[in-house]
Amino acid sequence: MNYLAHAWLARHSDEAILGALLGDFVFGQSALLDWPTPVRVEIACHRHVDRYTDAHPDVIAARALFPDGLRRYAGILLDVHFDHLLARDWPRWDGGSLDAFTARVYRVLREHREQLPPRLHAIAPQMETRDWLGYYRQRASVDGAVRGIATRLSRHGERLVECLPVLRANEAAVEEAFERFFPELIAAAPRLRAEVPG
Repeated sequence: MNYLAHAWLARHSDEAILGALLGDFVFGQSALLDWPTPVRVEIACHRHVDRYTDAHPDVIAARALFPDGLRRYAGILLDVHFDHLLARDWPRWDGGSLDAFTARVYRVLREHREQLPPRLHAIAPQMETRDWLGYYRQRASVDGAVRGIATRLSRHGERLVECLPVLRANEAAVEEAFERFFPELIAAAPRLRAEVPG
């Protein structure tokens, strides 16, 4: 899952949202100790959610739609596309508005900006001014996000971009996989969170 889904799964508190977003930016046990317990729990939960997602049979089947040479990059693309599907069909998953939720996420990032790790500190203002999370409702957001991620990969970013036509050719199958997988992730999230030591 990407930023939007991680934040949404942590919507029960602002500290949890912060922790969910930090999951891709805070590394190592000692760095975890710098954060209050609710944030630390959600950082760890983010990693549990990633492992659950990567091991889910429907996600594995969706990755298998990509040729061998691209499969290792397909997971990144699927994370982004799943955020698009969540945003596009937001009323199905959440009773509030997507705009209200994204405004909350951006406020959380603003309020904690000075505490953010350098990479997240640098991109947080862009996330808000360009409305990265709200933009996910547009299909074109997937292409834009993937091209941006590809430029930041240390090697073979072009392989990630090569995944885009494969996604477009298999969009219905990927959406069906998401429709089966995401409700199961929602149901599993409290258990995954409970497995994190306090």
